Amino acid sequence: MKNKILKVHQPNQKISNDRRQFLKLSGLAMVGTGLLFACDNDDDNNPTMPGVFDLGKGDLGVLNYAYALEQLEADFYTKVVNGSYWASASSIEKQVLQDLYYHEVNHRDFFSAAISAAVGSNTAAKLPTLEFNYGSLNFGSRDQVLATAKVLEDTGVAAYNGAGKLITDPGYLVIAGKIVSVEARHASAIRTLINPGSADFAGDDVVDSITGLDRALDPSDILAAVGDTGFITTKFTAMNLP
Repeated sequence: MKNKILKVHQPNQKISNDRRQFLKLSGLAMVGTGLLFACDNDDDNNPTMPGVFDLGKGDLGVLNYAYALEQLEADFYTKVVNGSYWASASSIEKQVLQDLYYHEVNHRDFFSAAISAAVGSNTAAKLPTLEFNYGSLNFGSRDQVLATAKVLEDTGVAAYNGAGKLITDPGYLVIAGKIVSVEARHASAIRTLINPGSADFAGDDVVDSITGLDRALDPSDILAAVGDTGFITTKFTAMNLP
């Protein structure tokens, strides 16, 4: 698949439903996105699009991919703890959201440092600081904030699960395993805030009731879902990730 802009993938009905729920609850409209994704699954690599950053390939591509997602989560929770919903949130909600804020900022900064160490003087190979626009998402609305957090956290877990097979450096794989376990705790915490006392913390919409395994999605599926939100306005490509 060469120089093809990724369309919305629907590997299963649950992903499609999640996207519709995300857009409905956050009050967003599908009005086009500044986010651009392209992929290349052939043996010969396509040239990157002029003026648009490409995530790269191999471990560096995965690091940049994770860095993009962590930038989004860190920015989202920064706005949450500075938003008007925060003032009316319960003490438990504040504690959970503040913890998530600190965790995601730490994850973002870890990947920033790891990529800088990996690329050395070749700073052009590191994903730049992204810009975001949340459109009509109301950061004063508990329902919209928690619904958005739920989808972001569920998406993060599926992203790390799907990217693990692409990592060749054992050290990076260990770190990814540690981070995805934290992301899963985040997802469970948010689901419990939304529906306390229920089984939603490990709902069968994300955990297979037969295998007991969480979802694992390829970068192209994750990036297509994130692109649908329009939250990330900085354009980049993923031409060497599946």
